[in-house]
Amino acid sequence: MAMTNSGAPLAGRREWTAFVVLLLPLLLVSMDVSVLFFAIPAISESLHVTGTQQLWVFDIYAFALSGLLITMGSLGDRIGRRKLLLLGAAAFGTASVAAAYAQNAEMLIAARAVLGIGGATLMPSTMALVRTLFRNDKQRTLAIGIWSGAMAGGIALGSVMGGLLLEQFWWGSVFLVNVPAMVLLLILAPLLVPESKDPAPGRFDLLSVPLSMAAVLPVTYGMKEIAADNAVSAVPLLSIAAGLVVGWFFVRRQRTCRHAMISPELFRHRVFGAGITVNTLAAFGMMGSTYFTTQYLQGVLGKGPLEAALWSIAPSLVIGATGPLSTALAQKVDRAYVIAGGFVVAAAGFALLAVAGTHALWTVLIAAAVIGCGIITVMSLVSDMALSATPLEKAGTASSLMETGQEFGGALGMAVFGSIGTAVYRDEVPGALPATLPQGVAGAVRETLGAAAGAARQLPRATGEAVLDAAREAFTHGMHLAALGGAAVFVLAAAFTVRALRGLGGAAEPLA
Repeated sequence: MAMTNSGAPLAGRREWTAFVVLLLPLLLVSMDVSVLFFAIPAISESLHVTGTQQLWVFDIYAFALSGLLITMGSLGDRIGRRKLLLLGAAAFGTASVAAAYAQNAEMLIAARAVLGIGGATLMPSTMALVRTLFRNDKQRTLAIGIWSGAMAGGIALGSVMGGLLLEQFWWGSVFLVNVPAMVLLLILAPLLVPESKDPAPGRFDLLSVPLSMAAVLPVTYGMKEIAADNAVSAVPLLSIAAGLVVGWFFVRRQRTCRHAMISPELFRHRVFGAGITVNTLAAFGMMGSTYFTTQYLQGVLGKGPLEAALWSIAPSLVIGATGPLSTALAQKVDRAYVIAGGFVVAAAGFALLAVAGTHALWTVLIAAAVIGCGIITVMSLVSDMALSATPLEKAGTASSLMETGQEFGGALGMAVFGSIGTAVYRDEVPGALPATLPQGVAGAVRETLGAAAGAARQLPRATGEAVLDAAREAFTHGMHLAALGGAAVFVLAAAFTVRALRGLGGAAEPLA
């Protein structure tokens, strides 16, 4: 590293090359969230997967990932973030092979669980190592902007890659694509990425591991169930409540235990706590808007899964460039105002989504791009601010907390936006259906837009079109109301950001 005039070390070619290597696991972990969307029908047919097993194939990855993020971030601070990254890469690659050649549903579910465990080691390790590689404020801010854009792009790319692979190969190919990248990471990371860890970590708090999982998993499960059912019921609410109760005990232990998993020192600077809140709000809006835009392309416009995924790439091209551009702006303007501006931009995108009709492809794509640009601006800058305000030796734990907040925000966004949309749909669609529609068919149509499309295919053409028109109008109205709610939340988030972060200038000063 060279030295800047201010004395901060300036990253050179080696550090930037190492950063590119660290983008590999980030892309693959984010892609793994969506890569199964096209593969699940082929998997179900090949492995004779039941409906319950199919849900576990999808959900076990997210549960393992979210439940272990805090534990793995703390572990990386103790044993070394590069070492944890390599262990995670080995686990992720091995589990990918096992998933590709799974002989039954149980084996696939187990492999997906190991993939989630591997992902929980990779995500906080990569961000913490970025904090280590780039000591110069401007370079670190730029790197985290690129990091955020790559994460958003990976989610969109996963769906497209899954569809393209299935056009040519069998379903296992969507997992095998991970292997070459993990092998490359295992070879290059020891050569390029320096090791970093807490020089005096203290004893590892084993009791906090089950407590953290028992706090995170029930809340995640409850939110996912509400999103999946598009309704609020007793079991998910009880699950969320139980997780919050355990979470209280977990937080209490972190505040009183001598060797806590999460050091209270992390929250000594107001940036860190506020940063987690802001990042969670951004994830709330990101997943909430995605819930509608993906269904709109397929259910309202009638596009096939692969065509819809290809269209969804268009906003990602613009979104991916936003992170570096916003970081450049943040060098000249107080970051609190740039982050608040990101929320305002995203709110404008939601407002645009609220006026889209049932034949408004470009309106929805532009709205998705505007929302995404605003959210990536928020995520990239607030992640950099929060990490720069933490001690270097606690970077893994800090990264894992940011990631956990993001998981919560995404699950909450899906649940809240989905529930609003479904409530409007079920309220409006019955009155718009043809009076001659059989009761059984009408009941199916009232459930979801997808069920309406399936029922319409079984009806005479004129009746089927009337049913689809009613369902699409009702879904679009639900999207309008949810989008207006999203715009309001983001305007409030902008005000909160200015109040909480104003006056910190550029990057926050790291704690001594």
